[in-house]
Amino acid sequence: MDNRNLLLAVVLSGLLILGWDVGMRYFYPEAAISSQAIPTEPAADGTIPGAKPVAGAGSLGADAAAARKVDLKAALASPNRVVIDTPRVAGSINLVGARIDDIVLKDYRETIDKDSGPVRLFAPEGTTGQYFAEFGFVSGGARQPSNLLWQADGARLTPTTPVTLTRTDANGVTYAIRFAVDANYMITATQTVTNAGTAPAVVQPFALIKRTSTNATIDQFVAHAGPVGVFGGTLWDPHSYDELAELGGETPEGAASWLGFTDQYWLGALVPGDGKGTVTTDNAGFRSLGNTLFRADLLYGATTVPAGGSVTQATRLYAGAKDSQILDAYEDGGITYFGKAISWGWFEIVEKPILWLLRTLNGLVGNFGIAIILLTVVIRGLMFPVAQKQFASMAQMKAVQPRMKEIQERFKDDKQRQQQEIMKLYKDEKVNPLAGCLPLLIQIPIFFALYKVLVLAIEMRHEPFFLWITDLSAPDPAHILNLFGLLPYEVVGFLAIGPLAVLLGITMWLTFKLNPAAMDPIQQQMFAIMPWILMFVMAPFAAGLLLYWVTSNVLTLAQQSYLYSKHPQLKAASVAAEKQAGKG
Repeated sequence: MDNRNLLLAVVLSGLLILGWDVGMRYFYPEAAISSQAIPTEPAADGTIPGAKPVAGAGSLGADAAAARKVDLKAALASPNRVVIDTPRVAGSINLVGARIDDIVLKDYRETIDKDSGPVRLFAPEGTTGQYFAEFGFVSGGARQPSNLLWQADGARLTPTTPVTLTRTDANGVTYAIRFAVDANYMITATQTVTNAGTAPAVVQPFALIKRTSTNATIDQFVAHAGPVGVFGGTLWDPHSYDELAELGGETPEGAASWLGFTDQYWLGALVPGDGKGTVTTDNAGFRSLGNTLFRADLLYGATTVPAGGSVTQATRLYAGAKDSQILDAYEDGGITYFGKAISWGWFEIVEKPILWLLRTLNGLVGNFGIAIILLTVVIRGLMFPVAQKQFASMAQMKAVQPRMKEIQERFKDDKQRQQQEIMKLYKDEKVNPLAGCLPLLIQIPIFFALYKVLVLAIEMRHEPFFLWITDLSAPDPAHILNLFGLLPYEVVGFLAIGPLAVLLGITMWLTFKLNPAAMDPIQQQMFAIMPWILMFVMAPFAAGLLLYWVTSNVLTLAQQSYLYSKHPQLKAASVAAEKQAGKG
């Protein structure tokens, strides 16, 4: 591996990291963002001051923050609840307000401890982690109160037993919400209004998701956390919670296919109708409610229900893990770009095959760490023919180096002539100085794709390797400077160097040593310290990524040794260059 090419790859990698967010926003399709900032507080009539008017538009108004703190256990102990029980989800529906405010995910633990409880996604209003969905109606232009008690026709919602909530107002209008759930994470709420009165009734079904951002994951350039959705057939995810709070709210342009809030591994989203953006809504957007509270609103158009008539509207609620296979299955079923709830971004075309291969290899060996090692072997094996050409190119470059040095000495005062003569030399000897970059350019998207897979894929969460590595998606937990936890202090920042980072530095240093030495003394010094700089830079990254890089370096050492045996002229040039560098 040519040292200058490696330095170029490192620089390109750094630029790619720094420019990722800008590139994602520019190249990746996103919906047009409304320039109208929505104030947090509505006017007295419940409308949003300054908001772009929409024919027949209504408003759900602004919810006030919970006036009192609520104890989670006490809230869930209420008798006014319908149990939710599916293979993947447990929880309950709150009959007060027709809220789904109790969801835990059976397949995932909160921490790596084996006795840790399941991940709690939804929690009642007023609790520390409040996060819930509510279904209801706007009647006569006013949102019905959220403290109304609904009646249920069953005590248990399962994939085989739907439950219907009903209530009837003083005018003889009956409101019903039929909940059905599948075996994964999707709940379908079918809202029906039946008018048994004598006068027409004007109604609008609505659905909303309300949550606090205090327990949200951090919005990163590789993993968006915050409001998300598909509007007008394009992905919309430009804002973090802090940015949405500054704006007050946002109403994206275009019909909504789905909208909600995403975390690194979890998603709460509303899907109007068939999820294809064909359902007309009066309002579909996001708003800040103050006090770290946010809401996703879905308000359907007003419908006049005549006496003796009825109207029905279906909305789906996804409340669960961002499992790519499950999300893609819903997308295949018609929900536009539902799989893009995972922030795959620009490298999706590389990331998904890597994830598929990792899942396949893990199915064979039963350990994702070993699967990462095998993945590295597969990638390097596929690139071996390219590496052979790279080494042949290096041999040619080394063969013409004496003549290059002669040209540099002869035309040292005429840089333009020097470059012309060198290019002529390349042409005459049929040498391509950029050929050695190809394997590195191929590895850059693979490297970052694997990085994103480790960060985004729910399959990698809490996956152990061996010994002290208990979570491949998290940084190496062992730190050398506190003797791996024996000393009573925590190592933070760039000093949190673990064994994998040290192995990375050592193996990279060995690959540099095996390469022909650079003739430039400054380059020699740079390559001497580069492995140790990268050791500190890479230490905070996921342990699985470091495992990949260490394995890749070991394979590079083996590959270089083999190819040197096939190209003795390159080995001889390397030894000669080492001697020349030593004399210099």
